[in-house]
Amino acid sequence: MYVNLKKSSLFVFALTLMGIRGHGQQLPVWEPGFLDIHHINTGRGDAAFMVFPDGTTLLVDAGDMSETHPRTTSSRNAKLMPNRSKSAPEWIVDYIDQFIPKNQNRELDYALITHYHDDHFGEIDSLRKIAPGGYQLTGIMEVGTLMPIKKLIDRGFEFPINLKDANVQSEARFSNDAYGMIPTLKEYWKFIAFQSKKVGLENEALKVGYTDQIVPKHNPTDYPNFSVQNIASNGIIWTGEGENTYSLFKEGEYHGENPLSNGIRIDYGKFNYYTGGDISGIDGLGQTDINSLESHVAPVIGPVDVATLNHHGNRDSQNPYYVRTIRPRVWIQQNWTADHPGEEVLRRITSKALYPGERDIFSTIMLQGAKDVIGGRLDQYKSQEGHIVVRVYNDGNTYDIYVLNDTSEEREIQAKHGPYKTR
Repeated sequence: MYVNLKKSSLFVFALTLMGIRGHGQQLPVWEPGFLDIHHINTGRGDAAFMVFPDGTTLLVDAGDMSETHPRTTSSRNAKLMPNRSKSAPEWIVDYIDQFIPKNQNRELDYALITHYHDDHFGEIDSLRKIAPGGYQLTGIMEVGTLMPIKKLIDRGFEFPINLKDANVQSEARFSNDAYGMIPTLKEYWKFIAFQSKKVGLENEALKVGYTDQIVPKHNPTDYPNFSVQNIASNGIIWTGEGENTYSLFKEGEYHGENPLSNGIRIDYGKFNYYTGGDISGIDGLGQTDINSLESHVAPVIGPVDVATLNHHGNRDSQNPYYVRTIRPRVWIQQNWTADHPGEEVLRRITSKALYPGERDIFSTIMLQGAKDVIGGRLDQYKSQEGHIVVRVYNDGNTYDIYVLNDTSEEREIQAKHGPYKTR
């Protein structure tokens, strides 16, 4: 079932069907047993806030692209949402404050950074404020300053190259980087050191193959059918058996940040959700790369109910083998630029030749440039703007998709889709 709260001519009837009694209704409060996955649109990169069935919280990424780049303020990129009265990390925290379970401490149990790009963990610039710990406030550093993080998980810093090595940092690919990954990492390391002393923050690299690193912290025995499976990190991939892994890359072999992204699968009963940062699967000539991260992780991810689009739906992602293998009922695109999605990506993820059955696609934003180029094919999206919330019920047997207003600080419901049955 789908209801558009703005356009339905049967407004009152639709609200009754949804159990909503008035315009501007808020998302019903999280309850124990619900798994909530909020894809937050700030216009500055990825951020997904999750509440596990026992109330444990996880933030995946905290994108914060610099406002000093012409790219960021051009029509190619999304606007800062809902307005410019706060920074992107401040809006992330404001969002979390609205939806975090009210009966527990105001803190994040876990934060996971998929990789070290600005639209995933932040970017320093001349406009950033300085925190008491001496680091610039951007991305996850600002989130963690405003709201304590108990455990911060990233991909580490030593493999396949040691990012803390001065010789590595002086290489042209880093010293000439217009987006300042190494300078931002230096602020990140200051943040970790300061917050470790101040609030006891723990920092770890993702342990591929494990299910005991990100776990329910409040009432774990109440939900034995819930788990977080670590799939990939640094090109190290879980084999699907025990905690065994293998690596696509050798020491010193660095192909950029995207293929090193952390990927996890969340399982709740029969429900499965996958998110994997910016990995890709299409080579420079537009062909399926069978040696890519997408091709290697697809078999161990397996079919899922919901998946985020790798690399925001960029043209180098969602290769046919990957799409056919994970075959989600729902695709979610976390977007910020007119480059996304690639039209060929849209053709692949909607192809009934790659896998049968229905599938729904949601995007946090769709830029006018993409609309001008792709045109009517974008009508296949169920929603092209707003925060996207996946709410899973009944021990993982059913779920709904809510679209929340990203232009409003109240984040009222704009549409509801479902119920979907897990497969």
